[in-house]
Amino acid sequence: MSSFHFSPAGGRPARLLVMAALAGSLAVLAGCANDTASSSVYTFDQAQREQIVRLGTVESVRSITIQQDRSSGAGALAGGALGGVAASTIGGGTGQVLATIGGGILGAMAGNAVENQMGRTQGLEITVRLDNGETRVIAQAADVAISAGQRVRLISGNGPTRVAPM
Repeated sequence: MSSFHFSPAGGRPARLLVMAALAGSLAVLAGCANDTASSSVYTFDQAQREQIVRLGTVESVRSITIQQDRSSGAGALAGGALGGVAASTIGGGTGQVLATIGGGILGAMAGNAVENQMGRTQGLEITVRLDNGETRVIAQAADVAISAGQRVRLISGNGPTRVAPM
């Protein structure tokens, strides 16, 4: 039984092309994830909708980390594929199969960890005393400077509540 080993022009093994294609796919999938906790970003469905505005004063601001609540699985998938392809070059026979399986598992774990780390955003937990005396706490991305004593608007409606400087 003969085996066929594909090598494209230039003598590079097909595995390099597969690894490059998988890495490119991961980059494209990562670019598709666009969840944001920014007070400055509205979804298409939130645009042109009336919102309620309440005025207040910031009592305190605390730094937090905002973590996406679920992963897409793209990191584990791409990491597993890349790990399996890379490890398949090790050994031969049964050893090569075991290395490929082990590389796939380790690659999936590493890819998932990378995706989870990419799903973190620096944020602020903002405590606001409204002019009517009520207190509200809102967590949002740390993309707008907000500090204790500052007058702010709480903007809410059919979706998230945002804290915006006046």
